[in-house]
Amino acid sequence: MPPLSTTSSTVFGAALLSAALAFPLQLVYADMAPERGVVSMKYLNYLDSQSADSPLTASLSSRDRIAVNALSFKALMPVAGEWSVGVTFMEDSVTGASPAYHSSGFPASKSDAKSGASGELRYAVDIQLTRYVPQGSITAGTSYSTESDYVSRSYSLQASLSSEDKNTTLTLGGSFNNDSIELDKPNVVLSKQQIPDEKKQIVAGLLGVTRVLTKKDIVQFNLGYSSGSGYFTDPYKDPDNRPRDRNSMTALGRWNHHFDSTDGTAQLSYRYYADTFGIRAHTLEAEYVQPLQHGWTLAPLLRLYTQSEADFYFTVAEEQVNGDGTPKPPTSGAYYTEDQRLSAFGALTFGLKVSKQLNQDWLVDLKFEKYQQRDEWNLGGSGDPGVATFCARTIQIGLSRKI
Repeated sequence: MPPLSTTSSTVFGAALLSAALAFPLQLVYADMAPERGVVSMKYLNYLDSQSADSPLTASLSSRDRIAVNALSFKALMPVAGEWSVGVTFMEDSVTGASPAYHSSGFPASKSDAKSGASGELRYAVDIQLTRYVPQGSITAGTSYSTESDYVSRSYSLQASLSSEDKNTTLTLGGSFNNDSIELDKPNVVLSKQQIPDEKKQIVAGLLGVTRVLTKKDIVQFNLGYSSGSGYFTDPYKDPDNRPRDRNSMTALGRWNHHFDSTDGTAQLSYRYYADTFGIRAHTLEAEYVQPLQHGWTLAPLLRLYTQSEADFYFTVAEEQVNGDGTPKPPTSGAYYTEDQRLSAFGALTFGLKVSKQLNQDWLVDLKFEKYQQRDEWNLGGSGDPGVATFCARTIQIGLSRKI
């Protein structure tokens, strides 16, 4: 899927990604073919808000920025006891606008760029085919997503190999993304000139190990690397000029511990990210899953995040302005951005998931998350004090059935 940052905050992308990063205790048995199929539906509502002006100005009125409604359907079916097929379809609608520069400026979003339009629609489909063998599995996948001016195609291959005692699993995977950005569409706002269509390609690899330490503890460690080339500039934030190459490295560690006294499980994770834009980020997450009577489960969550700014990010204090108050970029050709998502900041997320096992086949769940981002929460010191406090919340409702 293409990055959602072209139309909405990266927080929404993180909300969707969190489901893929789930690390249940059953992960060590992932090389076993499922006995039954599962169909599920999820609805996600996202809304963010931010002060209309910089904290350096007198006005601090808060207003909504981006609203997203996403609906997804997923089916996982076993085939002949040795195969499984998974299909996911998602539709999301984005309305509202993000700032054109820092946390101020004219709205910069596709939904606002199209006169009379109620929002931007995106459709995505993902297909995975898995073959199970006695000591592991091989999964091939492909995905496709499209919106008015952005098309993404991706292909992936992942293999896992377990030890004879099933206590250790090695995972090796790779993926290729090929994105097309249609910048000559009339709904793209470019103050200077129309730009021909662009491409972006990303090749990524993953190496991971999962280990059962005791009957109560499972640990996992993953290393990831990606190499991208092409168009990384955001055409909805003008002026904006970013390098055409972006490489990144990710290190992720997880630990699950089960408590016999409460039958609950603590899930801890730490993620380090670094890229050639100069961003260094740390994510620390803690979740506790507590089963209750009558099929209920509670899972509170806390996530801490901090990142440094990109090498070519210009703070509010550094920016030069034209006569009309809009930003004036440096010498032509120099890398330059005032996108607040590339500034230095820290963020705090807290959430709660409640699920109910209705019977042996049906499961329903509700998840709420609240996110807040501030420049002074940056781990390495203060970020850009000219960027206003950013807030977001997500509500997710899910329903699944075994078949």
